[in-house]
Amino acid sequence: MNMLDQALGTLARDIAGATRIFNEYALDFCCGGKHTLRAAASAAGVDATVVVTRLQALTSMAASEERDWRIATPGELIDHILARFHEVHRQQLPELTRLARKVEQVHASHASCPAGLADQLSAMQQALESHMQKEEQVLFPMLRSAHHASPASPISVLRLEHDEHGEALQRVADLTGKLTLPAGACNTWRALYLGLGTFREDLMQHIHLENNILFENARPAEAPAPARAPVDTAALV
Repeated sequence: MNMLDQALGTLARDIAGATRIFNEYALDFCCGGKHTLRAAASAAGVDATVVVTRLQALTSMAASEERDWRIATPGELIDHILARFHEVHRQQLPELTRLARKVEQVHASHASCPAGLADQLSAMQQALESHMQKEEQVLFPMLRSAHHASPASPISVLRLEHDEHGEALQRVADLTGKLTLPAGACNTWRALYLGLGTFREDLMQHIHLENNILFENARPAEAPAPARAPVDTAALV
């Protein structure tokens, strides 16, 4: 397989553990999952061959600590998403917002102070809560049902909202200088940026599992092409 020309979302879906490597190199495998590894690495200033070498090492491993969610049932994957991401995000964002407000209040005069970060996180919390409720109340029950209606419409909406979450993460990166701590940063500031890094990784993994596995598996199979009538060759003579 030529990994350089594979989409990030495909690699993240097909190689268990690949998401950890992508996170290390800040390669967006969720909202930017359609970009090839070659293109994404070039844009990020990353040596793609190093990433490929590490991905190849993963594929040769006999076992992985990560479960292969491609072969899980929709119900199993949904249960994992609810426990590992929905509940965790609901704990993460209020605390991150609190820390951000404290940093902004105490260090307002500092050149590196992330002014506006608390408001940004508060807005993200509202948007993410609305998004998760749509999944919990509408899409997930549909996917759990053996005879669910077509989920194409809600999935389309949720994919767009995932893109918006990605844009919100980029605004956080802009406000924080990509989570760059100033010299002598206090413990609150350090805790804030550490927590933001964890939240970013969790949200990207959350979106990846939905975009590249749950939503893809929910797509209806394409109907086979209708059989063509046999050609009357005699009529062609």
